Amino acid sequence: MNIAVLAGGNSTERDVSLVSGKYVYEALKSRGHKVVLADVYLGVDNVDLDNVFEDTRDWAAGIQKIGVENPTAEDIKKMKGDETDFFGKNIKEICARADIVFLALHGANGEDGRIQASLDLMNVKYTGTDYLSSAICMDKTITKDFFVMRGIRTPKSVTIRNKDELSKGIKEIGFPMVVKAPNGGSSIGVFMADNEETASKAVDECFKLDNHVLLEQYIKGREFTCGVLDGKALPIVEIEPKEGFYDYKNKYQEGSTIETCPAKLDEKTTKTIQEKAEKAFEALHLKSYARIDFLLDEEGREYCLEANTIPGMTPMSLIPQEALVIGLDFPALCEKIVEISLKKY
Repeated sequence: MNIAVLAGGNSTERDVSLVSGKYVYEALKSRGHKVVLADVYLGVDNVDLDNVFEDTRDWAAGIQKIGVENPTAEDIKKMKGDETDFFGKNIKEICARADIVFLALHGANGEDGRIQASLDLMNVKYTGTDYLSSAICMDKTITKDFFVMRGIRTPKSVTIRNKDELSKGIKEIGFPMVVKAPNGGSSIGVFMADNEETASKAVDECFKLDNHVLLEQYIKGREFTCGVLDGKALPIVEIEPKEGFYDYKNKYQEGSTIETCPAKLDEKTTKTIQEKAEKAFEALHLKSYARIDFLLDEEGREYCLEANTIPGMTPMSLIPQEALVIGLDFPALCEKIVEISLKKY
């Protein structure tokens, strides 16, 4: 197949996306596909569009490891200059010539339904879920509304739309609490707060990223994630950061986190989390694949946190670890995602 892998973009998860794209590109090439890797935001120069999938250049050349800090919106905007079109040079034309586009984008404008809707309007096939479920899952406040409606346990939360509402939110949630920018990913814009001062600072930082802020009940316990592939739950991963919580650094810097797959859980708890992952997948109207995050408190109660509609596909990513347990190595997993995504059409 002719497959275009789209990565990069202009979100704060840009660096993660580029590395995801690099590994997906190399994996699909190893399975015999003709693959182009392109930065959706910066575009591609010096290309013969009619023969783009015959181009033998190394499309992943120059992609670096993920840094300790995520790039800022200002940093990314400088790369583009004065050009305002989100789609870089030749991107639409490359997508139009592909049998399918593999979306390796994370965060805003890649995981929130906008690019999915754009590709729909271009009559271009793509991997993952559709634009509507992408939009639902991108905003954690809306995701949690769906969980509550379907009886899926999730931490108590309050959404505030200005700083004046913080005091009321604190009274309802109490300390400690988790303060989140609802449309963030890779734990960007996520803070722990145990008093009014730290909560105030966290809210200020979140309002720099979003126009509303989620105040969430802190659940003390163990952290897990469970991928869902074509509606069926994969083995569970337990996530144990060596220091702090599962933030941007701990997610992407080697040796920062212990990840155990399959997680050391009794059969009943394993089954419960997998069933809840499948239920969340269905409740959010997801298609193809996703990853659902959980906490398990000290009394053994599971809490569903959120859904990731384009999970990371880096060497340290979680769905590849889960798939390997059931016999799908990384190239086979990438090809499987293409296969099940085509069912949408």
